[in-house]
Amino acid sequence: MILSPLSWIYGKITGVRNALYDRGTLRSHDLGAKTISIGNITAGGTGKTPLVMNVAKILADAGEKVCILTRGYGRESSGRVLVSDSVQVLVDARIGGDEPVELARKLIGKTIVVADADRVAAAGWAREKFEVTALVLDDAFQHRRAKRNLDIVCVDATIPLRLCHMLPAGRLREPIENLVRADVIVLTRAELAVSIEDFADDVRVINPNARIFRAEAQFLEFKTLDTFLSGGPADPELTLTPQTFAFCGLGNPQSFMTMLPKYETPFRPFGDHHRYTQTDIQQIEDAARDHRCDRLLTTAKDAVKLAGLTITMACLVAEMEVVIDDPDGFRDLVLSV
Repeated sequence: MILSPLSWIYGKITGVRNALYDRGTLRSHDLGAKTISIGNITAGGTGKTPLVMNVAKILADAGEKVCILTRGYGRESSGRVLVSDSVQVLVDARIGGDEPVELARKLIGKTIVVADADRVAAAGWAREKFEVTALVLDDAFQHRRAKRNLDIVCVDATIPLRLCHMLPAGRLREPIENLVRADVIVLTRAELAVSIEDFADDVRVINPNARIFRAEAQFLEFKTLDTFLSGGPADPELTLTPQTFAFCGLGNPQSFMTMLPKYETPFRPFGDHHRYTQTDIQQIEDAARDHRCDRLLTTAKDAVKLAGLTITMACLVAEMEVVIDDPDGFRDLVLSV
């Protein structure tokens, strides 16, 4: 494989950096509040965002003043952006990033959301401005400058980790042996795994001390695009039909496709964090008509980037949730730190 030498170099750099943190040469900073990190060991979608939302809700419902700190990947802005003060969403996806805005919309009244690559500095700012008592670090397994009380790592159970290569040839951000740093490992897309028990056993060999949970993604509800963008309630009468055409821009679009109905919904994937243009919408609608479809379906992460675009077809937005095999045990673990 032509990229293998680059993967070897990437792995060596990652190994040196982790060793410097392990030895204390590079310093990890206490953020001054209860801190829970949720991250990945692979690049691309692992179903992390619904878990971030789940953890933030658990903390907020327990009385914590919660702030999600995220890099805000794919946003056009730089520096620190207050995406939500928990009362309202203050920026659009272009400025705040699609996932931060999606989280902010779903957690109104519960969670502050801040996008900043420097999560140590952002944590201090959030504590001072909002008297935050709990921090949720989004996509921070590799962000070792920030100390955490609980390190949760999502692992896609449909991908055989032993067959993965380091970036850029493969999807691993660091060697799978580094899962040993995790306190909790959540096996996502468990319902699609060939053998979830065998997969869990492989993970236990790498980290016998971590708590392991299994998680499945499922549709929670559907909204029309207009209702979603205005913050209105779901319509229980909305359902998918054989005439539905789906599209999304996710790290792992196949995961969305596998959730679609048995009548083989036509599907158009885009790259992760794709910014939609009017030309994209025209192409999507043309493809839908070619498949004799009269309505569209997309995800909440995509829908936050569709405001201001003209869509002539009915468009539904799928709200998804993560279902954990032991929700009480997971909640108790989150609240125990």
